[in-house]
Order: sequence, then structure tokens, then C-alpha cells
Amino acid sequence: MLSDAQRRSLDEDGYLALPGLMPPDLLAALRSRIDELFAAEGASAGSEFKQEPGARRLANLVNKGEIFEQVIVTPIVLECVAHVLGPRFKLSSLNARSTNPHSDADQPLHADSGAIADDLGYSVCNSVWLLDDFTPENGATRMVPGSHRWRRLPEPEFYAPHPAQQLVLGKASDVVVMNAHMWHGGTANHTVAPRRAMHVYYTRWDQPQQQYQKRWLSAEVQSRLSPEARRMLALDDPLNDELSSAGSGKSGFMK
Repeated sequence: MLSDAQRRSLDEDGYLALPGLMPPDLLAALRSRIDELFAAEGASAGSEFKQEPGARRLANLVNKGEIFEQVIVTPIVLECVAHVLGPRFKLSSLNARSTNPHSDADQPLHADSGAIADDLGYSVCNSVWLLDDFTPENGATRMVPGSHRWRRLPEPEFYAPHPAQQLVLGKASDVVVMNAHMWHGGTANHTVAPRRAMHVYYTRWDQPQQQYQKRWLSAEVQSRLSPEARRMLALDDPLNDELSSAGSGKSGFMK
């Protein structure tokens, strides 16, 4: 499904925008379910992964609605991830982040999970699902194109603007796939409305999941998953169990 130009964008810039990937009914359903979960979970929202001043979070979304089971196996997103990570990969986590209105702080620049490319290549790839428009004013993700090729992390607490940074701007329904070694971070929301996004995050087969899916998913959810979803969640992979028992954590920033 990917053109040569799209593959070059992933290779050279480190990201690819997929405009309008979510049809209106899917976008509406995701917004509705995520808003329901924020209301239901209240102050505990995001506690399975992390909580953050200036933003609301949700975690473990595969366990919280069949619609999320569909999202993790979106074909063109998986093709992008395979181009970045190679043919063997798995879901690392599925979270949501809503930047609060009138938030006054950017996230520091980071690579997801603090990962650096190794001898096997890249190990982390994220997809940002825009549930609201991303604008210069409402907390759009900033990124430094090409930084995934530097094989190093930004300095700790890098809050300042990078001279090469750009904003991820787009419409609700767009999806942006990024090589998650690329330096990036959320920005402040200066508007009166929240800025919502979902992060469908994948990792290479030999790395631990950010959230060990077998532990977090209920027996009911595991029993109804499609074979493709089970593979993507690594539910029947002994190596994944071994990696996770060694300590997959609640670590790393997500936008």
C-alpha cells in the first residue's frame, strides 16, 4: 500500500502522515469511548501506565473496548511499522493522552522508551491518531525530522525549542506514523479545549512490551481476540513472556 515516496519519508524524515485514515464513524466511536473512559476512571485515569501534570491519560485500552482491538491491526499502519521495524514486531502499548486547556508546559524532547537503534536496527515505532485537529496553539506534537538516524538521545529535560523542530499539524481523523527513535514531545495547549490523541505503539519482536499485554488483558478479552490480534499482542509468544518477566515497565514518554 505504501508508495516509494512514503517509504522515503519514513526512512529519511522519520515520519509519515496518513490524512483521513479514520472514517467518520470510527473517529466518532473512538472519541465517544475515550470520553466515557475519562469520565468513568476520573482521578485514576492512566494509572496503569503513568499520570502527568497538565494532561489526562488513559492506558491499557485494548482491554477497554472492542473498537481498540480493531485499531491495533489497521493494515496500512502495520505496513508502515513493518517498514521501520522489519517483519516481526508486536504492540507495545495502546494509550491516550489529552492535553488540558491552558496547559503551560511542553514535554521535553525524547525518544519513546529511551530507545536507541542497535545492531539489528530500529526497535520502536509509534502511531499518533488525531482525535482533534492538531494546531500550533493546542498542543500539537513537536518533532525533529531525521533525528532517528543520529543514534543518540537528546539531553535530559530538553524543554527548549530545537532549531530543526517542526509541529505535527493535521485534522482529526489523520494518523501519523513515526519512527519513535525520532526526537519528539508534546507542546502546551493555549486554547480553551482539550487536545486528544491516541498512541498505538509497537516494538520489535525481541524487545519487552511497554505494557505486558498478557498480564493486563482480561480473560474475556483474550478469548474473543482474532488470531491476528493475538499475534500482534504476542499472547502466545514464550520469548515475550520471558522478556516481560525480566521487567517490562511503565517507562518512557508518550506524547
